Amino acid sequence: MSTTEQSTRVTERMVCFALYSAARATSQAYRALLEPWGLTYPQYLVLVTLWVEGPQSVRALGERMQLDSGTLSPLLARMETAGLVRRERGGTDARVVTVHPTDRAIELRDELGHVPPAIARGMGLGDAEDAQRLLATLHGVAASMHAVADDPAAATTD
Repeated sequence: MSTTEQSTRVTERMVCFALYSAARATSQAYRALLEPWGLTYPQYLVLVTLWVEGPQSVRALGERMQLDSGTLSPLLARMETAGLVRRERGGTDARVVTVHPTDRAIELRDELGHVPPAIARGMGLGDAEDAQRLLATLHGVAASMHAVADDPAAATTD
């Protein structure tokens, strides 16, 4: 057996590699689905958040998307230039910037309605219960891994 064959077999048995591979495949699927609109996945997430939850402060968006301001601000600037969002300073506190969807962004909601079902089909999710089970599992994995990242020593003790 060649070294390459051994490496392939090792990674195929690694849960972390399967998760990494699934995340990459999901990103590639989103890229293909969103490219005709010139959107990236993070931009799509901003739009979905604004569609469902309404205008958000930059801080709230960053927390929801787990992005720091150094990553989120340029993303929002590109979206503003593209006519998808507008940022407004707060009336009582000029430090607070609220992000609003534009009319164009609101129109995109219908145009992009095919994206969630396409992703669900790609993931093999047959119904809402399948999606809820997968979400629960992934949220659990994320929480556990955040705990390891926060305290690596605790992960190595019983």
